[in-house]
Amino acid sequence: MSNMRFMSADQMSIGEMLAATVPMARTLNLEFLETTAEKAVVALPDQGEYHNHVGGPHAGAIFTLGETASGTIVLGAFGDQLARAVPLAVRAEIAYRKLAMGTVTATATLGRPAVDVVAELDAGGRPEFPVSIEVRRGDGAVTAEMTVVWTLRPNG
Repeated sequence: MSNMRFMSADQMSIGEMLAATVPMARTLNLEFLETTAEKAVVALPDQGEYHNHVGGPHAGAIFTLGETASGTIVLGAFGDQLARAVPLAVRAEIAYRKLAMGTVTATATLGRPAVDVVAELDAGGRPEFPVSIEVRRGDGAVTAEMTVVWTLRPNG
C-alpha cells in the first residue's frame, strides 16, 4: 500500500477505495461485505483460476484476502489520519489450519485500541499495531489465522 493514492472516504466506500487503489483486490474479485472501524469482512469468491492442486483457493490468494481485510479495517479505523500518515504493512504471519474449499471469508479486527494508536501518532511516534484475521469457509470452520502488523508512517 506504499504507493497508494487515497481518495477521501466521503467520496467512496472503503471497499470501493481499496478496489480502486489496490489492483490485486480487483484481480481476485474480492468482495467487501462489512467495513467499519471495529471489523472488516472480505470474501474471496470460488474461482477456478485461483485454485490450488486440491481444488480450493490457493494459499497466496488466501494470504491476499487476509491482508486486504487487514488493510480494510486500517482504513476504517484510521481513514481520518491519511492527511498526515500513510498506513503500511510491516510484517505478517499466517497459519493454514484446515482445507479451504469454495468461497472463503476473512474477518479482521484491530489488536490495539485505535485511540492509543492515534495518541502515539499525536506524540510524534510511528505507531505499530496488530490486526488479527480469521479466514472461514462456508461451513464456518476456520481455515486460516493471520496477523498483520501495520504502522502509520507520518508524512514528511
